[in-house]
Amino acid sequence: MKLTTYRFRLKDSACRVRLRKLGWACNDIWNYCNERNAYQWSFRRKLLSAFDLHKLTAGVGKELGLHSQTVQAVVDEYAKCGKQFKRPKLNWRSRKRSLGWIPFKAVGVKVSADSVTYNGHTFRFWSSRPLPGKVRFGSFAEDAQGRWYVNFVCEDLTPERAPTGKQAGIDLGLKTLATLSDGVELTRESLTRTFEVQLATAQRARKKKQVTRIHAKIKNKRKDWNHKQTTLLTNEYDVLVVGNVSSSKLKKTTMAKSVSDAGWADFKTMLSYKSLRLGITYLEVNESFSTVTCSVCSERTGPSGLSALGVRTWGCSTCGTEHNRDQNAAANILRSAGDIQRQRESPCL
Repeated sequence: MKLTTYRFRLKDSACRVRLRKLGWACNDIWNYCNERNAYQWSFRRKLLSAFDLHKLTAGVGKELGLHSQTVQAVVDEYAKCGKQFKRPKLNWRSRKRSLGWIPFKAVGVKVSADSVTYNGHTFRFWSSRPLPGKVRFGSFAEDAQGRWYVNFVCEDLTPERAPTGKQAGIDLGLKTLATLSDGVELTRESLTRTFEVQLATAQRARKKKQVTRIHAKIKNKRKDWNHKQTTLLTNEYDVLVVGNVSSSKLKKTTMAKSVSDAGWADFKTMLSYKSLRLGITYLEVNESFSTVTCSVCSERTGPSGLSALGVRTWGCSTCGTEHNRDQNAAANILRSAGDIQRQRESPCL
């Protein structure tokens, strides 16, 4: 079963006070689980399971004004994070630094056209689109500017689209954010460079709210561009193959600002879940040597090294083919996916 998350902004500013108190109550449950888990580890070198924590937090929802399913959801999330990071004590959730978060399950809310009722309290939201299916679970969440949103995780009933017969390899970059193997280039302005003067001015003046608004604007613009481009790609192509470029390593270089502005991780995440939703193929392959390898004769004759990053076109010394650096890399990425597919289909020797 496919699930899709739909996010809506809440209307009433008066609801912020009530939701903030409920968020603090969720923080108290998280911190209590954190404290009990650390205590258990210090004496027995053993972590508490979600079952143990459920027994310890039974009945506290009524005193804190939370639905019992919310208490269970907080405990389940804590237990999952503890198991994932394998630590006896996780980060403390404070009132000042932690953003509000109130999870819920379908039995704990009642959703109408433009409102949601939680534990006897009704909150209105901007209904920009109808919910496609049954709500399974969700949460109320706060952003850095203090605005609250409601997230519904629904059953996705979107049918798989008709095939187009087109496939593309995608080479992610900095100047051109994405280059396809068929020559299509996806570019946008550098948002960090565009707003850096405003951001520096606000930071020197110590205007924290203005700094937060600028960062939110940059984030929203980047997210909007990623959504539009990934939607176009998943509607156009049946097979999308992306290189496994790592932004974490490049952030330690002089290109850190451009790498952060590119938002490769969000771009690939959106491609992944939109491809799954429409029933098309999405692959992420190793892109090592894709830039220096000729996509025609497969010889490594291209310019390599940091000093050659400015070389955008080059000719293969073996076959004489002229290449666009990024398009050639995208073609090699697409061919790598084909090689992997053939290896899977061939019998084991």
